[in-house]
Amino acid sequence: MAYQIDLKTFTDNRGHLTVIEKVIPFDVKRIFYIYGVDGSTRGGHRHHQTIQAAICLKGSCAIYNQDGINERVFELNSPDQCLILEPKDWHQMFDFSEDAILMVLASEYFDLTDYIYEPYIIHDRLRELAASQ
Repeated sequence: MAYQIDLKTFTDNRGHLTVIEKVIPFDVKRIFYIYGVDGSTRGGHRHHQTIQAAICLKGSCAIYNQDGINERVFELNSPDQCLILEPKDWHQMFDFSEDAILMVLASEYFDLTDYIYEPYIIHDRLRELAASQ
C-alpha cells in the first residue's frame, strides 16, 4: 500500500530548503511533472515494476490508491511530503488546484508494457457486495 514520508526541510528567515537525499527507496531513472490540469483525472493505472515518488511542489491534489485489499485517498498539499507508490498500487490523481505542480520520480524508464490499466476487479466487487447489504 502507498505510504507518505516526510522530506527533510530546513527553514529560516530566508525561506525553506527541502532535500531529497537517501529517503527515496529506489534509484531514480525518470522524472516528470504534471501541471495545468483542467479538472481531469490523471493516472488510472498500476505497474509491473515501476515504483514512484509523488511530491506536490505547489498547490494541492489528491491521489486515490488501491492495492487489491486496501484503498485510501492521499491529500498532497506540501512540498515536504512525498507519497511512495509501489508497483501494485493502482492510482488516480485528481482534484488538482489551479496552481498545482505534481512532480513524480520513477524507478524505471518509460515502458508502455509496464503499465496495467485495469483496477483490481475483485476488490471492486467486494465493495459493491458490501454496499448492497
